[in-house]
Amino acid sequence: MKQHTKSNDLFEDLRRLPVKKVRKAIRNGLYSGHTAGIGLGHLQGNLVILPASYALDFFRFCQRNPKPCPLVGVSDTGDPMMRTLGSDIDIRTDIPLYNVYRDGNLTDQAQDISDLWQNDYVAFALGCSFSFEEALMAEGIRLDHIEANKTVAMYCTSLNTKPAGPFVGPVVCSMRPMLPTDAIRACAITSRYPHAHGEPVHLGDGKEIGIKNISKPDWGDTPIFEDGQIPVFWACGVTPQAAIQTAKPPVCITHAPGSMLITDIPSWETVSV
Repeated sequence: MKQHTKSNDLFEDLRRLPVKKVRKAIRNGLYSGHTAGIGLGHLQGNLVILPASYALDFFRFCQRNPKPCPLVGVSDTGDPMMRTLGSDIDIRTDIPLYNVYRDGNLTDQAQDISDLWQNDYVAFALGCSFSFEEALMAEGIRLDHIEANKTVAMYCTSLNTKPAGPFVGPVVCSMRPMLPTDAIRACAITSRYPHAHGEPVHLGDGKEIGIKNISKPDWGDTPIFEDGQIPVFWACGVTPQAAIQTAKPPVCITHAPGSMLITDIPSWETVSV
């Protein structure tokens, strides 16, 4: 299993490359950072890989919690190719950085999980808020984490998911600081992307949804607020990683928060009209 290497110097180069060349660089182990702002125009996805014995319960978990877990792709059992999301997408190599959980505990990170893949594994791709960020930026809404080349801040909240089998836990939210006028515009824009979490679940004081300290995210980088900005929270595809800690499957592989699968699917195909 390859150990991940720091490669943030490649970020600006990757932002200018077509998506197939981006995935090639990731597959070759050249980049292990976040994918916000990379592969613009294409749907990005969170990842959960589970043994088949857990797959049906996890499918139900996604179905019952479409806001944090919008299901956009499922592999065939034992097949690492995500055939419905593009050509030549190998889920074992095409994400910058993976988290490996054993019995609900995060035990390792890797850039390549080929040696961990088993014939009974099922891979799930869940829509990601990175897919609507391009639409926000096109409307002139600044996203500070992209401008600063940082990973968006993510928090466990007091909002609860609906359980399915052993899977249950808090809703995880990503947060983007915005001026109030931009926040209202962002609600309208992102509501058109239900497969990328849709509109925000909360605007304003994070304490109202159980976040004690906005400057200490559970995942991602510390956010920086400018004068007049308020926190805007979206349901986040890291939610399953919290549920995995409760379900405690013998093994589960996910994306590292912020490091997504970039698909061949155009972002606008997820827009509801």
